[in-house]
Amino acid sequence: MKLPLFRTLLVTACLAIFSLPLHAQLVTKTTLSLELAKKIAAKAEAEAAKNKWTMVIAIVDDGGNLIYLAKMDGTQIGSIDVAQEKARTALKFKRPTKVFEDVVAGGRTAILSLPGVVAIEGGLPLVVDGAYVGAIGVSGMKSTEDGVAAEAGASVLAKK
Repeated sequence: MKLPLFRTLLVTACLAIFSLPLHAQLVTKTTLSLELAKKIAAKAEAEAAKNKWTMVIAIVDDGGNLIYLAKMDGTQIGSIDVAQEKARTALKFKRPTKVFEDVVAGGRTAILSLPGVVAIEGGLPLVVDGAYVGAIGVSGMKSTEDGVAAEAGASVLAKK
């Protein structure tokens, strides 16, 4: 086969392949709206206020991006970053951050070498119909108290 004929056939084949219709399918997914994120945070904040706790509540979407953050008056500013990282940890690993805290308490400190792990209770994934739509992270008090407020916030989804 001569080289010019080969090139012509190759170009023709490539054009034929790229001219075929592509039938890509779009995925429909459930996402957190700002309105729902505010409701989740409000429920967590109400639990905190009821107990006279000062906290930061962070809500992230399914990509770990911050949707909503509430810092209650008097809460230390360090809790802003901690709340967001608790939420991201819960989302990335699809489990409550308490799981990591318990593993470390059990002596398995190697888990702390995992990238992006905050091994302190207070982060929970937010799940709707089996889909991870985001996460809540709460920081400001003892980790058990952070966990109680996070659970209160996450309970909003149980009513959906």
